[in-house]
Amino acid sequence: MTDSPIFTLGTRGSPLALAQAHETQRRLAEALGWPAERIALKIIRTSGDMIQDRPLAEAGGKGLFTKEIDVALLAGEIDAAVHSGKDLPTLIPEGIALAGFLPREDVRDALISSFADTVEGLPEGATLGAASLRRRAQALRLRPDLKPELLRGNVETRLRKAETGAIGATLLAMAGLKRLGLVHRARAPLSLDAFLPAVGQAAIALTARSGDARALAALAALVDPATSAELAAERAYLAVLEGSCRTPIAGLARVADGRLRFRGEVLRTDGTEAFPIEAEGAAADAAKIGAEAGQALKAKLPEGVLALET
Repeated sequence: MTDSPIFTLGTRGSPLALAQAHETQRRLAEALGWPAERIALKIIRTSGDMIQDRPLAEAGGKGLFTKEIDVALLAGEIDAAVHSGKDLPTLIPEGIALAGFLPREDVRDALISSFADTVEGLPEGATLGAASLRRRAQALRLRPDLKPELLRGNVETRLRKAETGAIGATLLAMAGLKRLGLVHRARAPLSLDAFLPAVGQAAIALTARSGDARALAALAALVDPATSAELAAERAYLAVLEGSCRTPIAGLARVADGRLRFRGEVLRTDGTEAFPIEAEGAAADAAKIGAEAGQALKAKLPEGVLALET
C-alpha cells in the first residue's frame, strides 16, 4: 500500500488557479472513484505571475500563464494541467493535447466599486483599474471620461483597491468571484450587450501530453461537450484575428438544443469604435462557425484597425 500520488495536476498558485485545480481534483475523484488525497496538485510559478509592473501585452501576451506549466507537462513532472480558458494560447505547443473544458461558469464581467452600481454611475473622471484591454475599451465606450490605469495582482488585491476607494472601480469576471466564494462583493454583473467577454472566459481548460492515453482518458470523463463546442468556436475565431494581444477582442459562443450562436467584436483601444459580428449554425460545426466569423469580421474592419493596435 502506498500514499504516493496516482495522478498529478499542474496549476498556477493564485487563489483562483488553486480553486480551479481543486474543482478539477474533486471532479476527477468523483468520476473515476480515485481518493481525492491521491490526486496531487503541483504549483508552478509562471512568467505571467512574476510580471506585475506592466501590461502583459508588453511582455509577450498569450502564453505567459502557460509556458512553464507546458514545460513541466512535457518533462513528465505532471500528468495534466489546469488552465483558465482565456489564458490558453490559440496555438498549443507540439506534444500537448487540449483535452477539453469543464462545465462553464457565469461568463459575465462584474463591477467592483465603492462609488456606484453601474459604469454609467461612476463619478466624472473616475479611475478604472484594469489590466484587460477589452474591459478598458468597453468601459471607455460607455464613459470616455474614465481614467484607465494598470491594475495587476490577484482577485483579493483588486477587490480591496476598488472597495477602499483607492480607485474608482475595477471589472472582474463573475466566474472567478463565484469560484472563490466572493460574488457578494460584486456591485452588479454587467450586461453582455455592453461587456461581451474575452474568448474562453469562465471556462477551465485541461491539457495533457498528446501520447498519454491514460491521462487523456481520465480527463475525458470530465469534459463538458457544450463548453468544448463553445470554446472551439471562440478559439477558432480568435486564431483568425489574433496578430497581437494589444487589440481588444471579445467573443462568446453559446450552445443550446444542438445549435451554436456566436457573437464577437473588435474595439479600438480608446473605445471610440466597436466592430461586431454574429454567426449561427450546428454545434457540430463549432470551429468552422468561429473561423468564418473571424474571417468575416476581419474583412469588414477598417484598414489598419488590427495593425494599429500592435
